[in-house]
Amino acid sequence: MGSPAAYYFLILATTLPVTGTREAIMAFSLTSMAFKDGAAIPTKHTCDGADLSPPLAWSGAPPGTKTFALVADDPDAPAGTWVHWVLYNLPPSISELPENVAKVESLDLPGARQGRNDFRRPGYGGPCPPPGPAHRYFFKLYALDAPLKLKAGAQKKDVEAAMEGHVLATAQLMGTYARSKR
Repeated sequence: MGSPAAYYFLILATTLPVTGTREAIMAFSLTSMAFKDGAAIPTKHTCDGADLSPPLAWSGAPPGTKTFALVADDPDAPAGTWVHWVLYNLPPSISELPENVAKVESLDLPGARQGRNDFRRPGYGGPCPPPGPAHRYFFKLYALDAPLKLKAGAQKKDVEAAMEGHVLATAQLMGTYARSKR
């Protein structure tokens, strides 16, 4: 085969592309211990339960991520898309949110803010559809290259406008919820 140095070079040359490929395949993803993508959201995370925000975790944020923003909404609401949660300027050092994030405008995380949902409150407002078919609830996490220059209490439209040109990647988790006729 030749000298040991040539053998070492051959191993290094074949190892690097494999490692590089593995890193390229690792996608930005968002998950929850409370429900799987496409599955029903447990009652405790809805208006029929304790209305607790679900635990969320993410991985694979791209290099250059300076902050995260999260929007949860229901595109199936009768009056149009209903916003359930707006969170922004989450530090890049975190990769999860616990269950039951406080419903306050400023969080105990450096710079993190919560906006107003369509219930006109800061923080999470769980699924609360009218009786009938299941609605879909999309939790969208954005990796951003710069913090958003917004005060606490911003609305989804403000966050989306501020994010323009700063989104490095997006991860999504979708859950469903239906209420029975009483």
